[in-house]
Amino acid sequence: MTHNKFDGYDIIGDIHGCATELESLLTRLDYRQGDDGAYRHQSRQALYVGDLIDRGPEQLRVLRIVKDMVDAGAAQMVLGNHEFNAMAYHTEDPAKPGKYLRPHGDPENGWSEKNERQHKAFVGQVRGKYRKRHLKWFWTQPLWLDLGEIRVVHACWHPDSISLLESALGGDRFRTVAQLARASDPGDELYTAVETILKGPEISLVDHGQPAYRDKDGIERKRARMRWWDPAAVTLRDLAEMGNFRATDGTKYPPLPNTTVAESNSHRYTDQVPVFYGHYWRRGKEPIRQQDWTDYTACVDFSAIKSNVLMAYRWSAGEGRIDPSNYVWVAAREFTTEGEAK
Repeated sequence: MTHNKFDGYDIIGDIHGCATELESLLTRLDYRQGDDGAYRHQSRQALYVGDLIDRGPEQLRVLRIVKDMVDAGAAQMVLGNHEFNAMAYHTEDPAKPGKYLRPHGDPENGWSEKNERQHKAFVGQVRGKYRKRHLKWFWTQPLWLDLGEIRVVHACWHPDSISLLESALGGDRFRTVAQLARASDPGDELYTAVETILKGPEISLVDHGQPAYRDKDGIERKRARMRWWDPAAVTLRDLAEMGNFRATDGTKYPPLPNTTVAESNSHRYTDQVPVFYGHYWRRGKEPIRQQDWTDYTACVDFSAIKSNVLMAYRWSAGEGRIDPSNYVWVAAREFTTEGEAK
């Protein structure tokens, strides 16, 4: 059930350094800034789905707003993959002195340059004691929230992964560098579990006779994100989440076959408890059934940093099914591809 202090929750999507939009959204949701600097609502609590950082121009301000709210009890948050990546980026690998759990500054590592590029804006904007303070704070935040009547996770609610993590971590958050190291090791089961809940499950295209493609960053991919939120998805066409990508030879990616695949039962969410998540870079302003929401799932990432909208969902106690009329948004500014406001 909801905490007896609150009549409901406002679940807020991926912010990525868009503090101006966040403050506009909080104001629209009737949160007011107190003398201590924290935004509060008289009868509701904000829930952040993670990805506060990277890409955008106001990352330190976003961190201050959200941390102040969490510290004041006016909000809760879960880690997104970008917070997890930041923790690993700034944590030395205990097995490799001088190197980091998320490689960077390492010309021998093929992922180093990409990792540096993705985290460059954070490193430039959040410096010194502020970086240290907020990285330390990330360590105190959970990977998921199960509040009884609703659930919140960054990318995918997967009971098996959550159970494994809860057992291995001794709870819902990281406590030691050794745990973070395991979660950064592709050969470890913790890595797979964290990838699932923070980035979402994937399905192989090439194993089903389909070509590889290039993603928005030009990286070759052989797997597609899985539409775990759609309980009716059983075919490759319905399960694979494909954008307007092109095959690696530059041609338009062909339609996927409408054939049933075994993976359809591996991650599909079938519980009758509403779950809220971000991560998936939705577009538009009117959420679409089966793509953006179902009776028991709702995505709140609507690509603010891509100049779309910053989205929230207003859930009230006793609401057993998703109602798309409860989505609330503010328009985002125009941003460059480097995340600067135009």
